[in-house]
Amino acid sequence: MHTYKKFLLAAAATLVMSANAMAAEKLRMGIEAAYPPFNNKDASGNVVGFDKDIGDALCAKMKVECSVVTSDWDGIIPALNAKKFDFLVSSLSITDERKQAVDFTDPYYSNKLQFIAPKNVDFKTDKASLKGKVIGTQRATLAGTYLEDNYPDVEVKLYDTQENAYLDLVSGRIDGILADKYVQYEWLKSKDGMNFEFKGEPVMDSDKIGIAVRKGDTKLRDELNKALAEIKADGTYKKINDKYFPFSIE
Repeated sequence: MHTYKKFLLAAAATLVMSANAMAAEKLRMGIEAAYPPFNNKDASGNVVGFDKDIGDALCAKMKVECSVVTSDWDGIIPALNAKKFDFLVSSLSITDERKQAVDFTDPYYSNKLQFIAPKNVDFKTDKASLKGKVIGTQRATLAGTYLEDNYPDVEVKLYDTQENAYLDLVSGRIDGILADKYVQYEWLKSKDGMNFEFKGEPVMDSDKIGIAVRKGDTKLRDELNKALAEIKADGTYKKINDKYFPFSIE
């Protein structure tokens, strides 16, 4: 009887330790923080945006404490694989090429690629009309790959951040930009973007955006997928969506 009691006490202690370990688990989310409204920094230097809010909601569902680690876009996947953070929630398109380097969750939103250019310019988006034009896009993005694959006669100018592409567009150093529609939607509402507009229809509307984890980390991927399904079911996802867009991007 005494031995059995000691066994029960030991088992209870083990359960408490396991529960405390789970409660104390911490995860790091990787974010570029230069891609508003999905991710950027506010006036105080805090990371904000749709991606950050989604990441926070997922961490709350998983009952883990999460911190943010920022990374330049060019090296964001290598940083994940170098274990500088545990998962990457930074508007990353799910592509076959990237699947060779990381594992993805289910998509957490869908994206479209569309051109923008000055309102007072007759800007057509067919290959013949864009021949010889200088089009800006962010480096290592689906938009950059799309331009290079489908517009061989266009001069593609690559930028380290989307914001630097906007600066060149405003100054007239490039003729237009191809990028994510929802990112450009936000910029077109700004003071700098008010003289620009979408041109033509989206050239791609099947871009799925996922959260990346390291290859083989099926446990974390499955936990993120479960949490993602839960925030969609309980209305949390819609609240975050509506905070940034007057339409669904799911």
